[in-house]
Amino acid sequence: MRCLLVVAVGSASLAIGAPPPQQPVRAVPLRQPAPAPVAPTPKPTPKVFVALPNYDEETATRLQIFLDNNEFGPGKIDGKMGEFFRKALISFKHAHVQRETGVIDKWMLDQVPQTFTTYTIKGDDLAYVGELPSDHPSQAKLKFLPYTSLLEFVAERFHSAEDYIRKINRDRDLDCDHLEVGDELKVPNVLPFEIEKVKEAQLKPNKAFAKRKIYVDTTERLLEVFEDNQLVCVFPITPGSTALPAPVGTWKIVGAATWPWFRYDEAMLNYGVRSEEYYNLPPGPNNLVGVVWMGLDKPGIGIHGTNNPETIGRAASHGCIRLANWDAIRVKDVVSVGNTVIIF
Repeated sequence: MRCLLVVAVGSASLAIGAPPPQQPVRAVPLRQPAPAPVAPTPKPTPKVFVALPNYDEETATRLQIFLDNNEFGPGKIDGKMGEFFRKALISFKHAHVQRETGVIDKWMLDQVPQTFTTYTIKGDDLAYVGELPSDHPSQAKLKFLPYTSLLEFVAERFHSAEDYIRKINRDRDLDCDHLEVGDELKVPNVLPFEIEKVKEAQLKPNKAFAKRKIYVDTTERLLEVFEDNQLVCVFPITPGSTALPAPVGTWKIVGAATWPWFRYDEAMLNYGVRSEEYYNLPPGPNNLVGVVWMGLDKPGIGIHGTNNPETIGRAASHGCIRLANWDAIRVKDVVSVGNTVIIF
């Protein structure tokens, strides 16, 4: 979506259209079928193609947890060998100068000795769950845009697909769609996204991360953070849409905030023109820009969370760079206001 934060984060702009600077080599999994040979042409990001096997569900889940805990986001945890899981695995191996193969490295699995853990629904969790009207005029009248169910709360907390939470709890006397305080669920043993620890704040420049650069690969649908030539982390994204693609060029993060308000303006979203017909949507996990907004010096464009993590990498966004909330909050912690963002 083309996104506009209520709080102004800057208005400077840079020229676009010039080719991005040469970027560090990143490996990605081999796509099937293998591409036909073509004449060599310059590419923004050279790639090393690697074939990967299909792991069993238990092994896949453990590897997804390992990658997620190390900030190489595999997408939602679901025990499947999906596109972003494969990309994250190869990117991790490449970044750590390891064999870029599908061979299971035992030491990775050893970091996740327990695949699943349990989570008990607490009374405090109810503060983040409630009724959510579907229309924007009604949403604008609220003070907070909550999760619509405890299942949604739990799935996002443990970086998982809702269907996977249902699946791994089938042998329990539990209705995942009607959870109550005191219910105990089986969940992936991943470092949780603790929404209660997200505090409202405007983020300041971090000198420790001043040299970092963010690369947004709109073809592979990945956001990568580099420090010099070292890949720091990788997360899956939705980069704009065919009609309103993410703006190719070199930009900067000019401001960032947690628990952002969103100015919902149809004219701005569809035509890039600000109008007086809009709704100010309050913060919450189901805000259209999620729990974090990082604005670029391209008016209306930012890196942000989402109200629908199931669609990351698939559904379109109006020009912005959209991540799952659990990934967006971590990107915020490894970059700085002032960092260069290269979209290609």
